[in-house]
Amino acid sequence: MSATEEKKPLSLIVAEMLPLLRRYARALTGTQASGDQLAAATLEALLQDRTVFQTASSDRVALYTTFHRIWISVGTPTGASREDLEQAAHRHMKALTPNTREALLLHTIEGFSVAQVAEIMENDVMEVNHLLRIAMEEMAQSGTGLVMIIEDEPIIAMQIQAIVEELGHTITGIARTQKEALALAERQTPDLILSDIQLADKSSGIDAVNEILAGLSSLPVIFITAFPERLLTGERPEPAFLITKPYTEDEVRSAVSQAMFFSSTATLVE
Repeated sequence: MSATEEKKPLSLIVAEMLPLLRRYARALTGTQASGDQLAAATLEALLQDRTVFQTASSDRVALYTTFHRIWISVGTPTGASREDLEQAAHRHMKALTPNTREALLLHTIEGFSVAQVAEIMENDVMEVNHLLRIAMEEMAQSGTGLVMIIEDEPIIAMQIQAIVEELGHTITGIARTQKEALALAERQTPDLILSDIQLADKSSGIDAVNEILAGLSSLPVIFITAFPERLLTGERPEPAFLITKPYTEDEVRSAVSQAMFFSSTATLVE
């Protein structure tokens, strides 16, 4: 640990990193409830044994290592209620090569280096590189769908469109405001929504998504925002998939492919 980290109580260090861990857990499980159960179990484990912080290369690696030990031992938390469509998504997930999604999410969404991913997963670098290659291949073979983009910045919208279309998906349209988003969804129902939070006319991407979901069966949503703190509060339902601007193309590819595995996303309330 650095001298700065040593001066901080471990409880404060963990609290600062918890929103990111919860984001990862939600992306891994597909729901806030299941992800938060795993995050809570991680905190309980740390109350019993904190020695991982003495051996890990960083505090964040230590936290995620503890999480992964629990994930490997229990998988999806028992007692988690699921709708039929979500059950089908989890069956699809189980058919994938083991550990590929974890490696991909840790590397592309959470930003860990390959060496750090290997440390977290208690594996070696060669194996992690192998898992990442398989993950990219399986992503390329996954099904395609209709994707709606809610984004008021034209350049960013075009970048996202290009990435999504490269994956084989079809863009139903790009909306710059809440009103445009509702009209677009009414014309054609998407299979996935990618949305910014703050839109061109000061309307809310969160409100737009909630209104769209209110009239549809559940579908996955990815929020891409420069203001992640507005969603990672722990005080209200949060999205399973959240990308922070500035983002990389790999982050978007990974999130889109992961989100397509799941068909339920909790609505948000401002």
